[in-house]
Amino acid sequence: MSMIFFACVVRVRDGLPLSASTDFHFDQDFLECRKRLKVLSSILAQYPSRGTAKGRDLSIHFLSSGDIACMAICSSNYSTIMAFCFLEELQWEFAASYDTTSISLASRPYAFLEFDNVIQKVKCHFNCASSSQTKANWEKIEEELKFQPPVQLQLEDTELMNGMTNGGHAGVHVEVGKLLLHTGDIPTYRMQRVTPLGILSLVLNIMCGALNLIRGVHLAEYSFQEDHEGIGNVIAFLLPFLACVFQCYLYLFYSSARKVKTFVLFFSVCLCNVYLYGLRNLWQIAFHIGVASLSSYQILTRQLMEKQPDCGV
Repeated sequence: MSMIFFACVVRVRDGLPLSASTDFHFDQDFLECRKRLKVLSSILAQYPSRGTAKGRDLSIHFLSSGDIACMAICSSNYSTIMAFCFLEELQWEFAASYDTTSISLASRPYAFLEFDNVIQKVKCHFNCASSSQTKANWEKIEEELKFQPPVQLQLEDTELMNGMTNGGHAGVHVEVGKLLLHTGDIPTYRMQRVTPLGILSLVLNIMCGALNLIRGVHLAEYSFQEDHEGIGNVIAFLLPFLACVFQCYLYLFYSSARKVKTFVLFFSVCLCNVYLYGLRNLWQIAFHIGVASLSSYQILTRQLMEKQPDCGV
């Protein structure tokens, strides 16, 4: 049967498994393939970002980008193009769910086990997908693979199994041209273009941050010398300054849990400005909250660029 049997996400630098699908295959060929996948995952850093290890009945496909790599065990007659469509979809979902810091700090296997639900869902979609659903992107992916073909490995190669004991060097014969790593071979996750309104929100945010910093520093000098009870006001000025800085960062760069972080920053600005009533008049408070509202709206509406390819899933 032509299908995807197993998929997992691993950390490239050491092969640590981060998440995997739940499999119920116990035949000897599959278990042997799982062992080879584990060994291959520990030496992925030696290979280009796309690769395929072909076997008689089962094949391993892998796609790495940055800190993570997605790997899949498929039947050997399963389309290579479809396999890489699946891996790119999986990689996109994982990158949208977890940031690089949490991935780097993961210390135990399957630290993101809850992602198993996503893997199962995507795997089911691709196993059930018809040719008409993938036809739109088929030619595009096929052209990409022709231009930047995946490195070809032999699943039965005993050197692959000895890779860890031989210092992590796998004796696999590949063409030099297939070992070249091209920038375009690595999927990137880019934000949509910055809009004029977004630029305005950045300028206003920087201005509000500067005002908060200046007022906070001046008030701190006075408070530490004479009025020790004014420390709360100093904090209420400096917190919005930090919030403005992080709002600019969230607008310019992608981060996981953006919505939660945006609302936390917005409410921090609102609470601090309400606390400062008396040191600021209503118009000043309204201005700062208005700028925070505009920045929050711009952060939430600036999304990742549409992923390519999605293979109709």
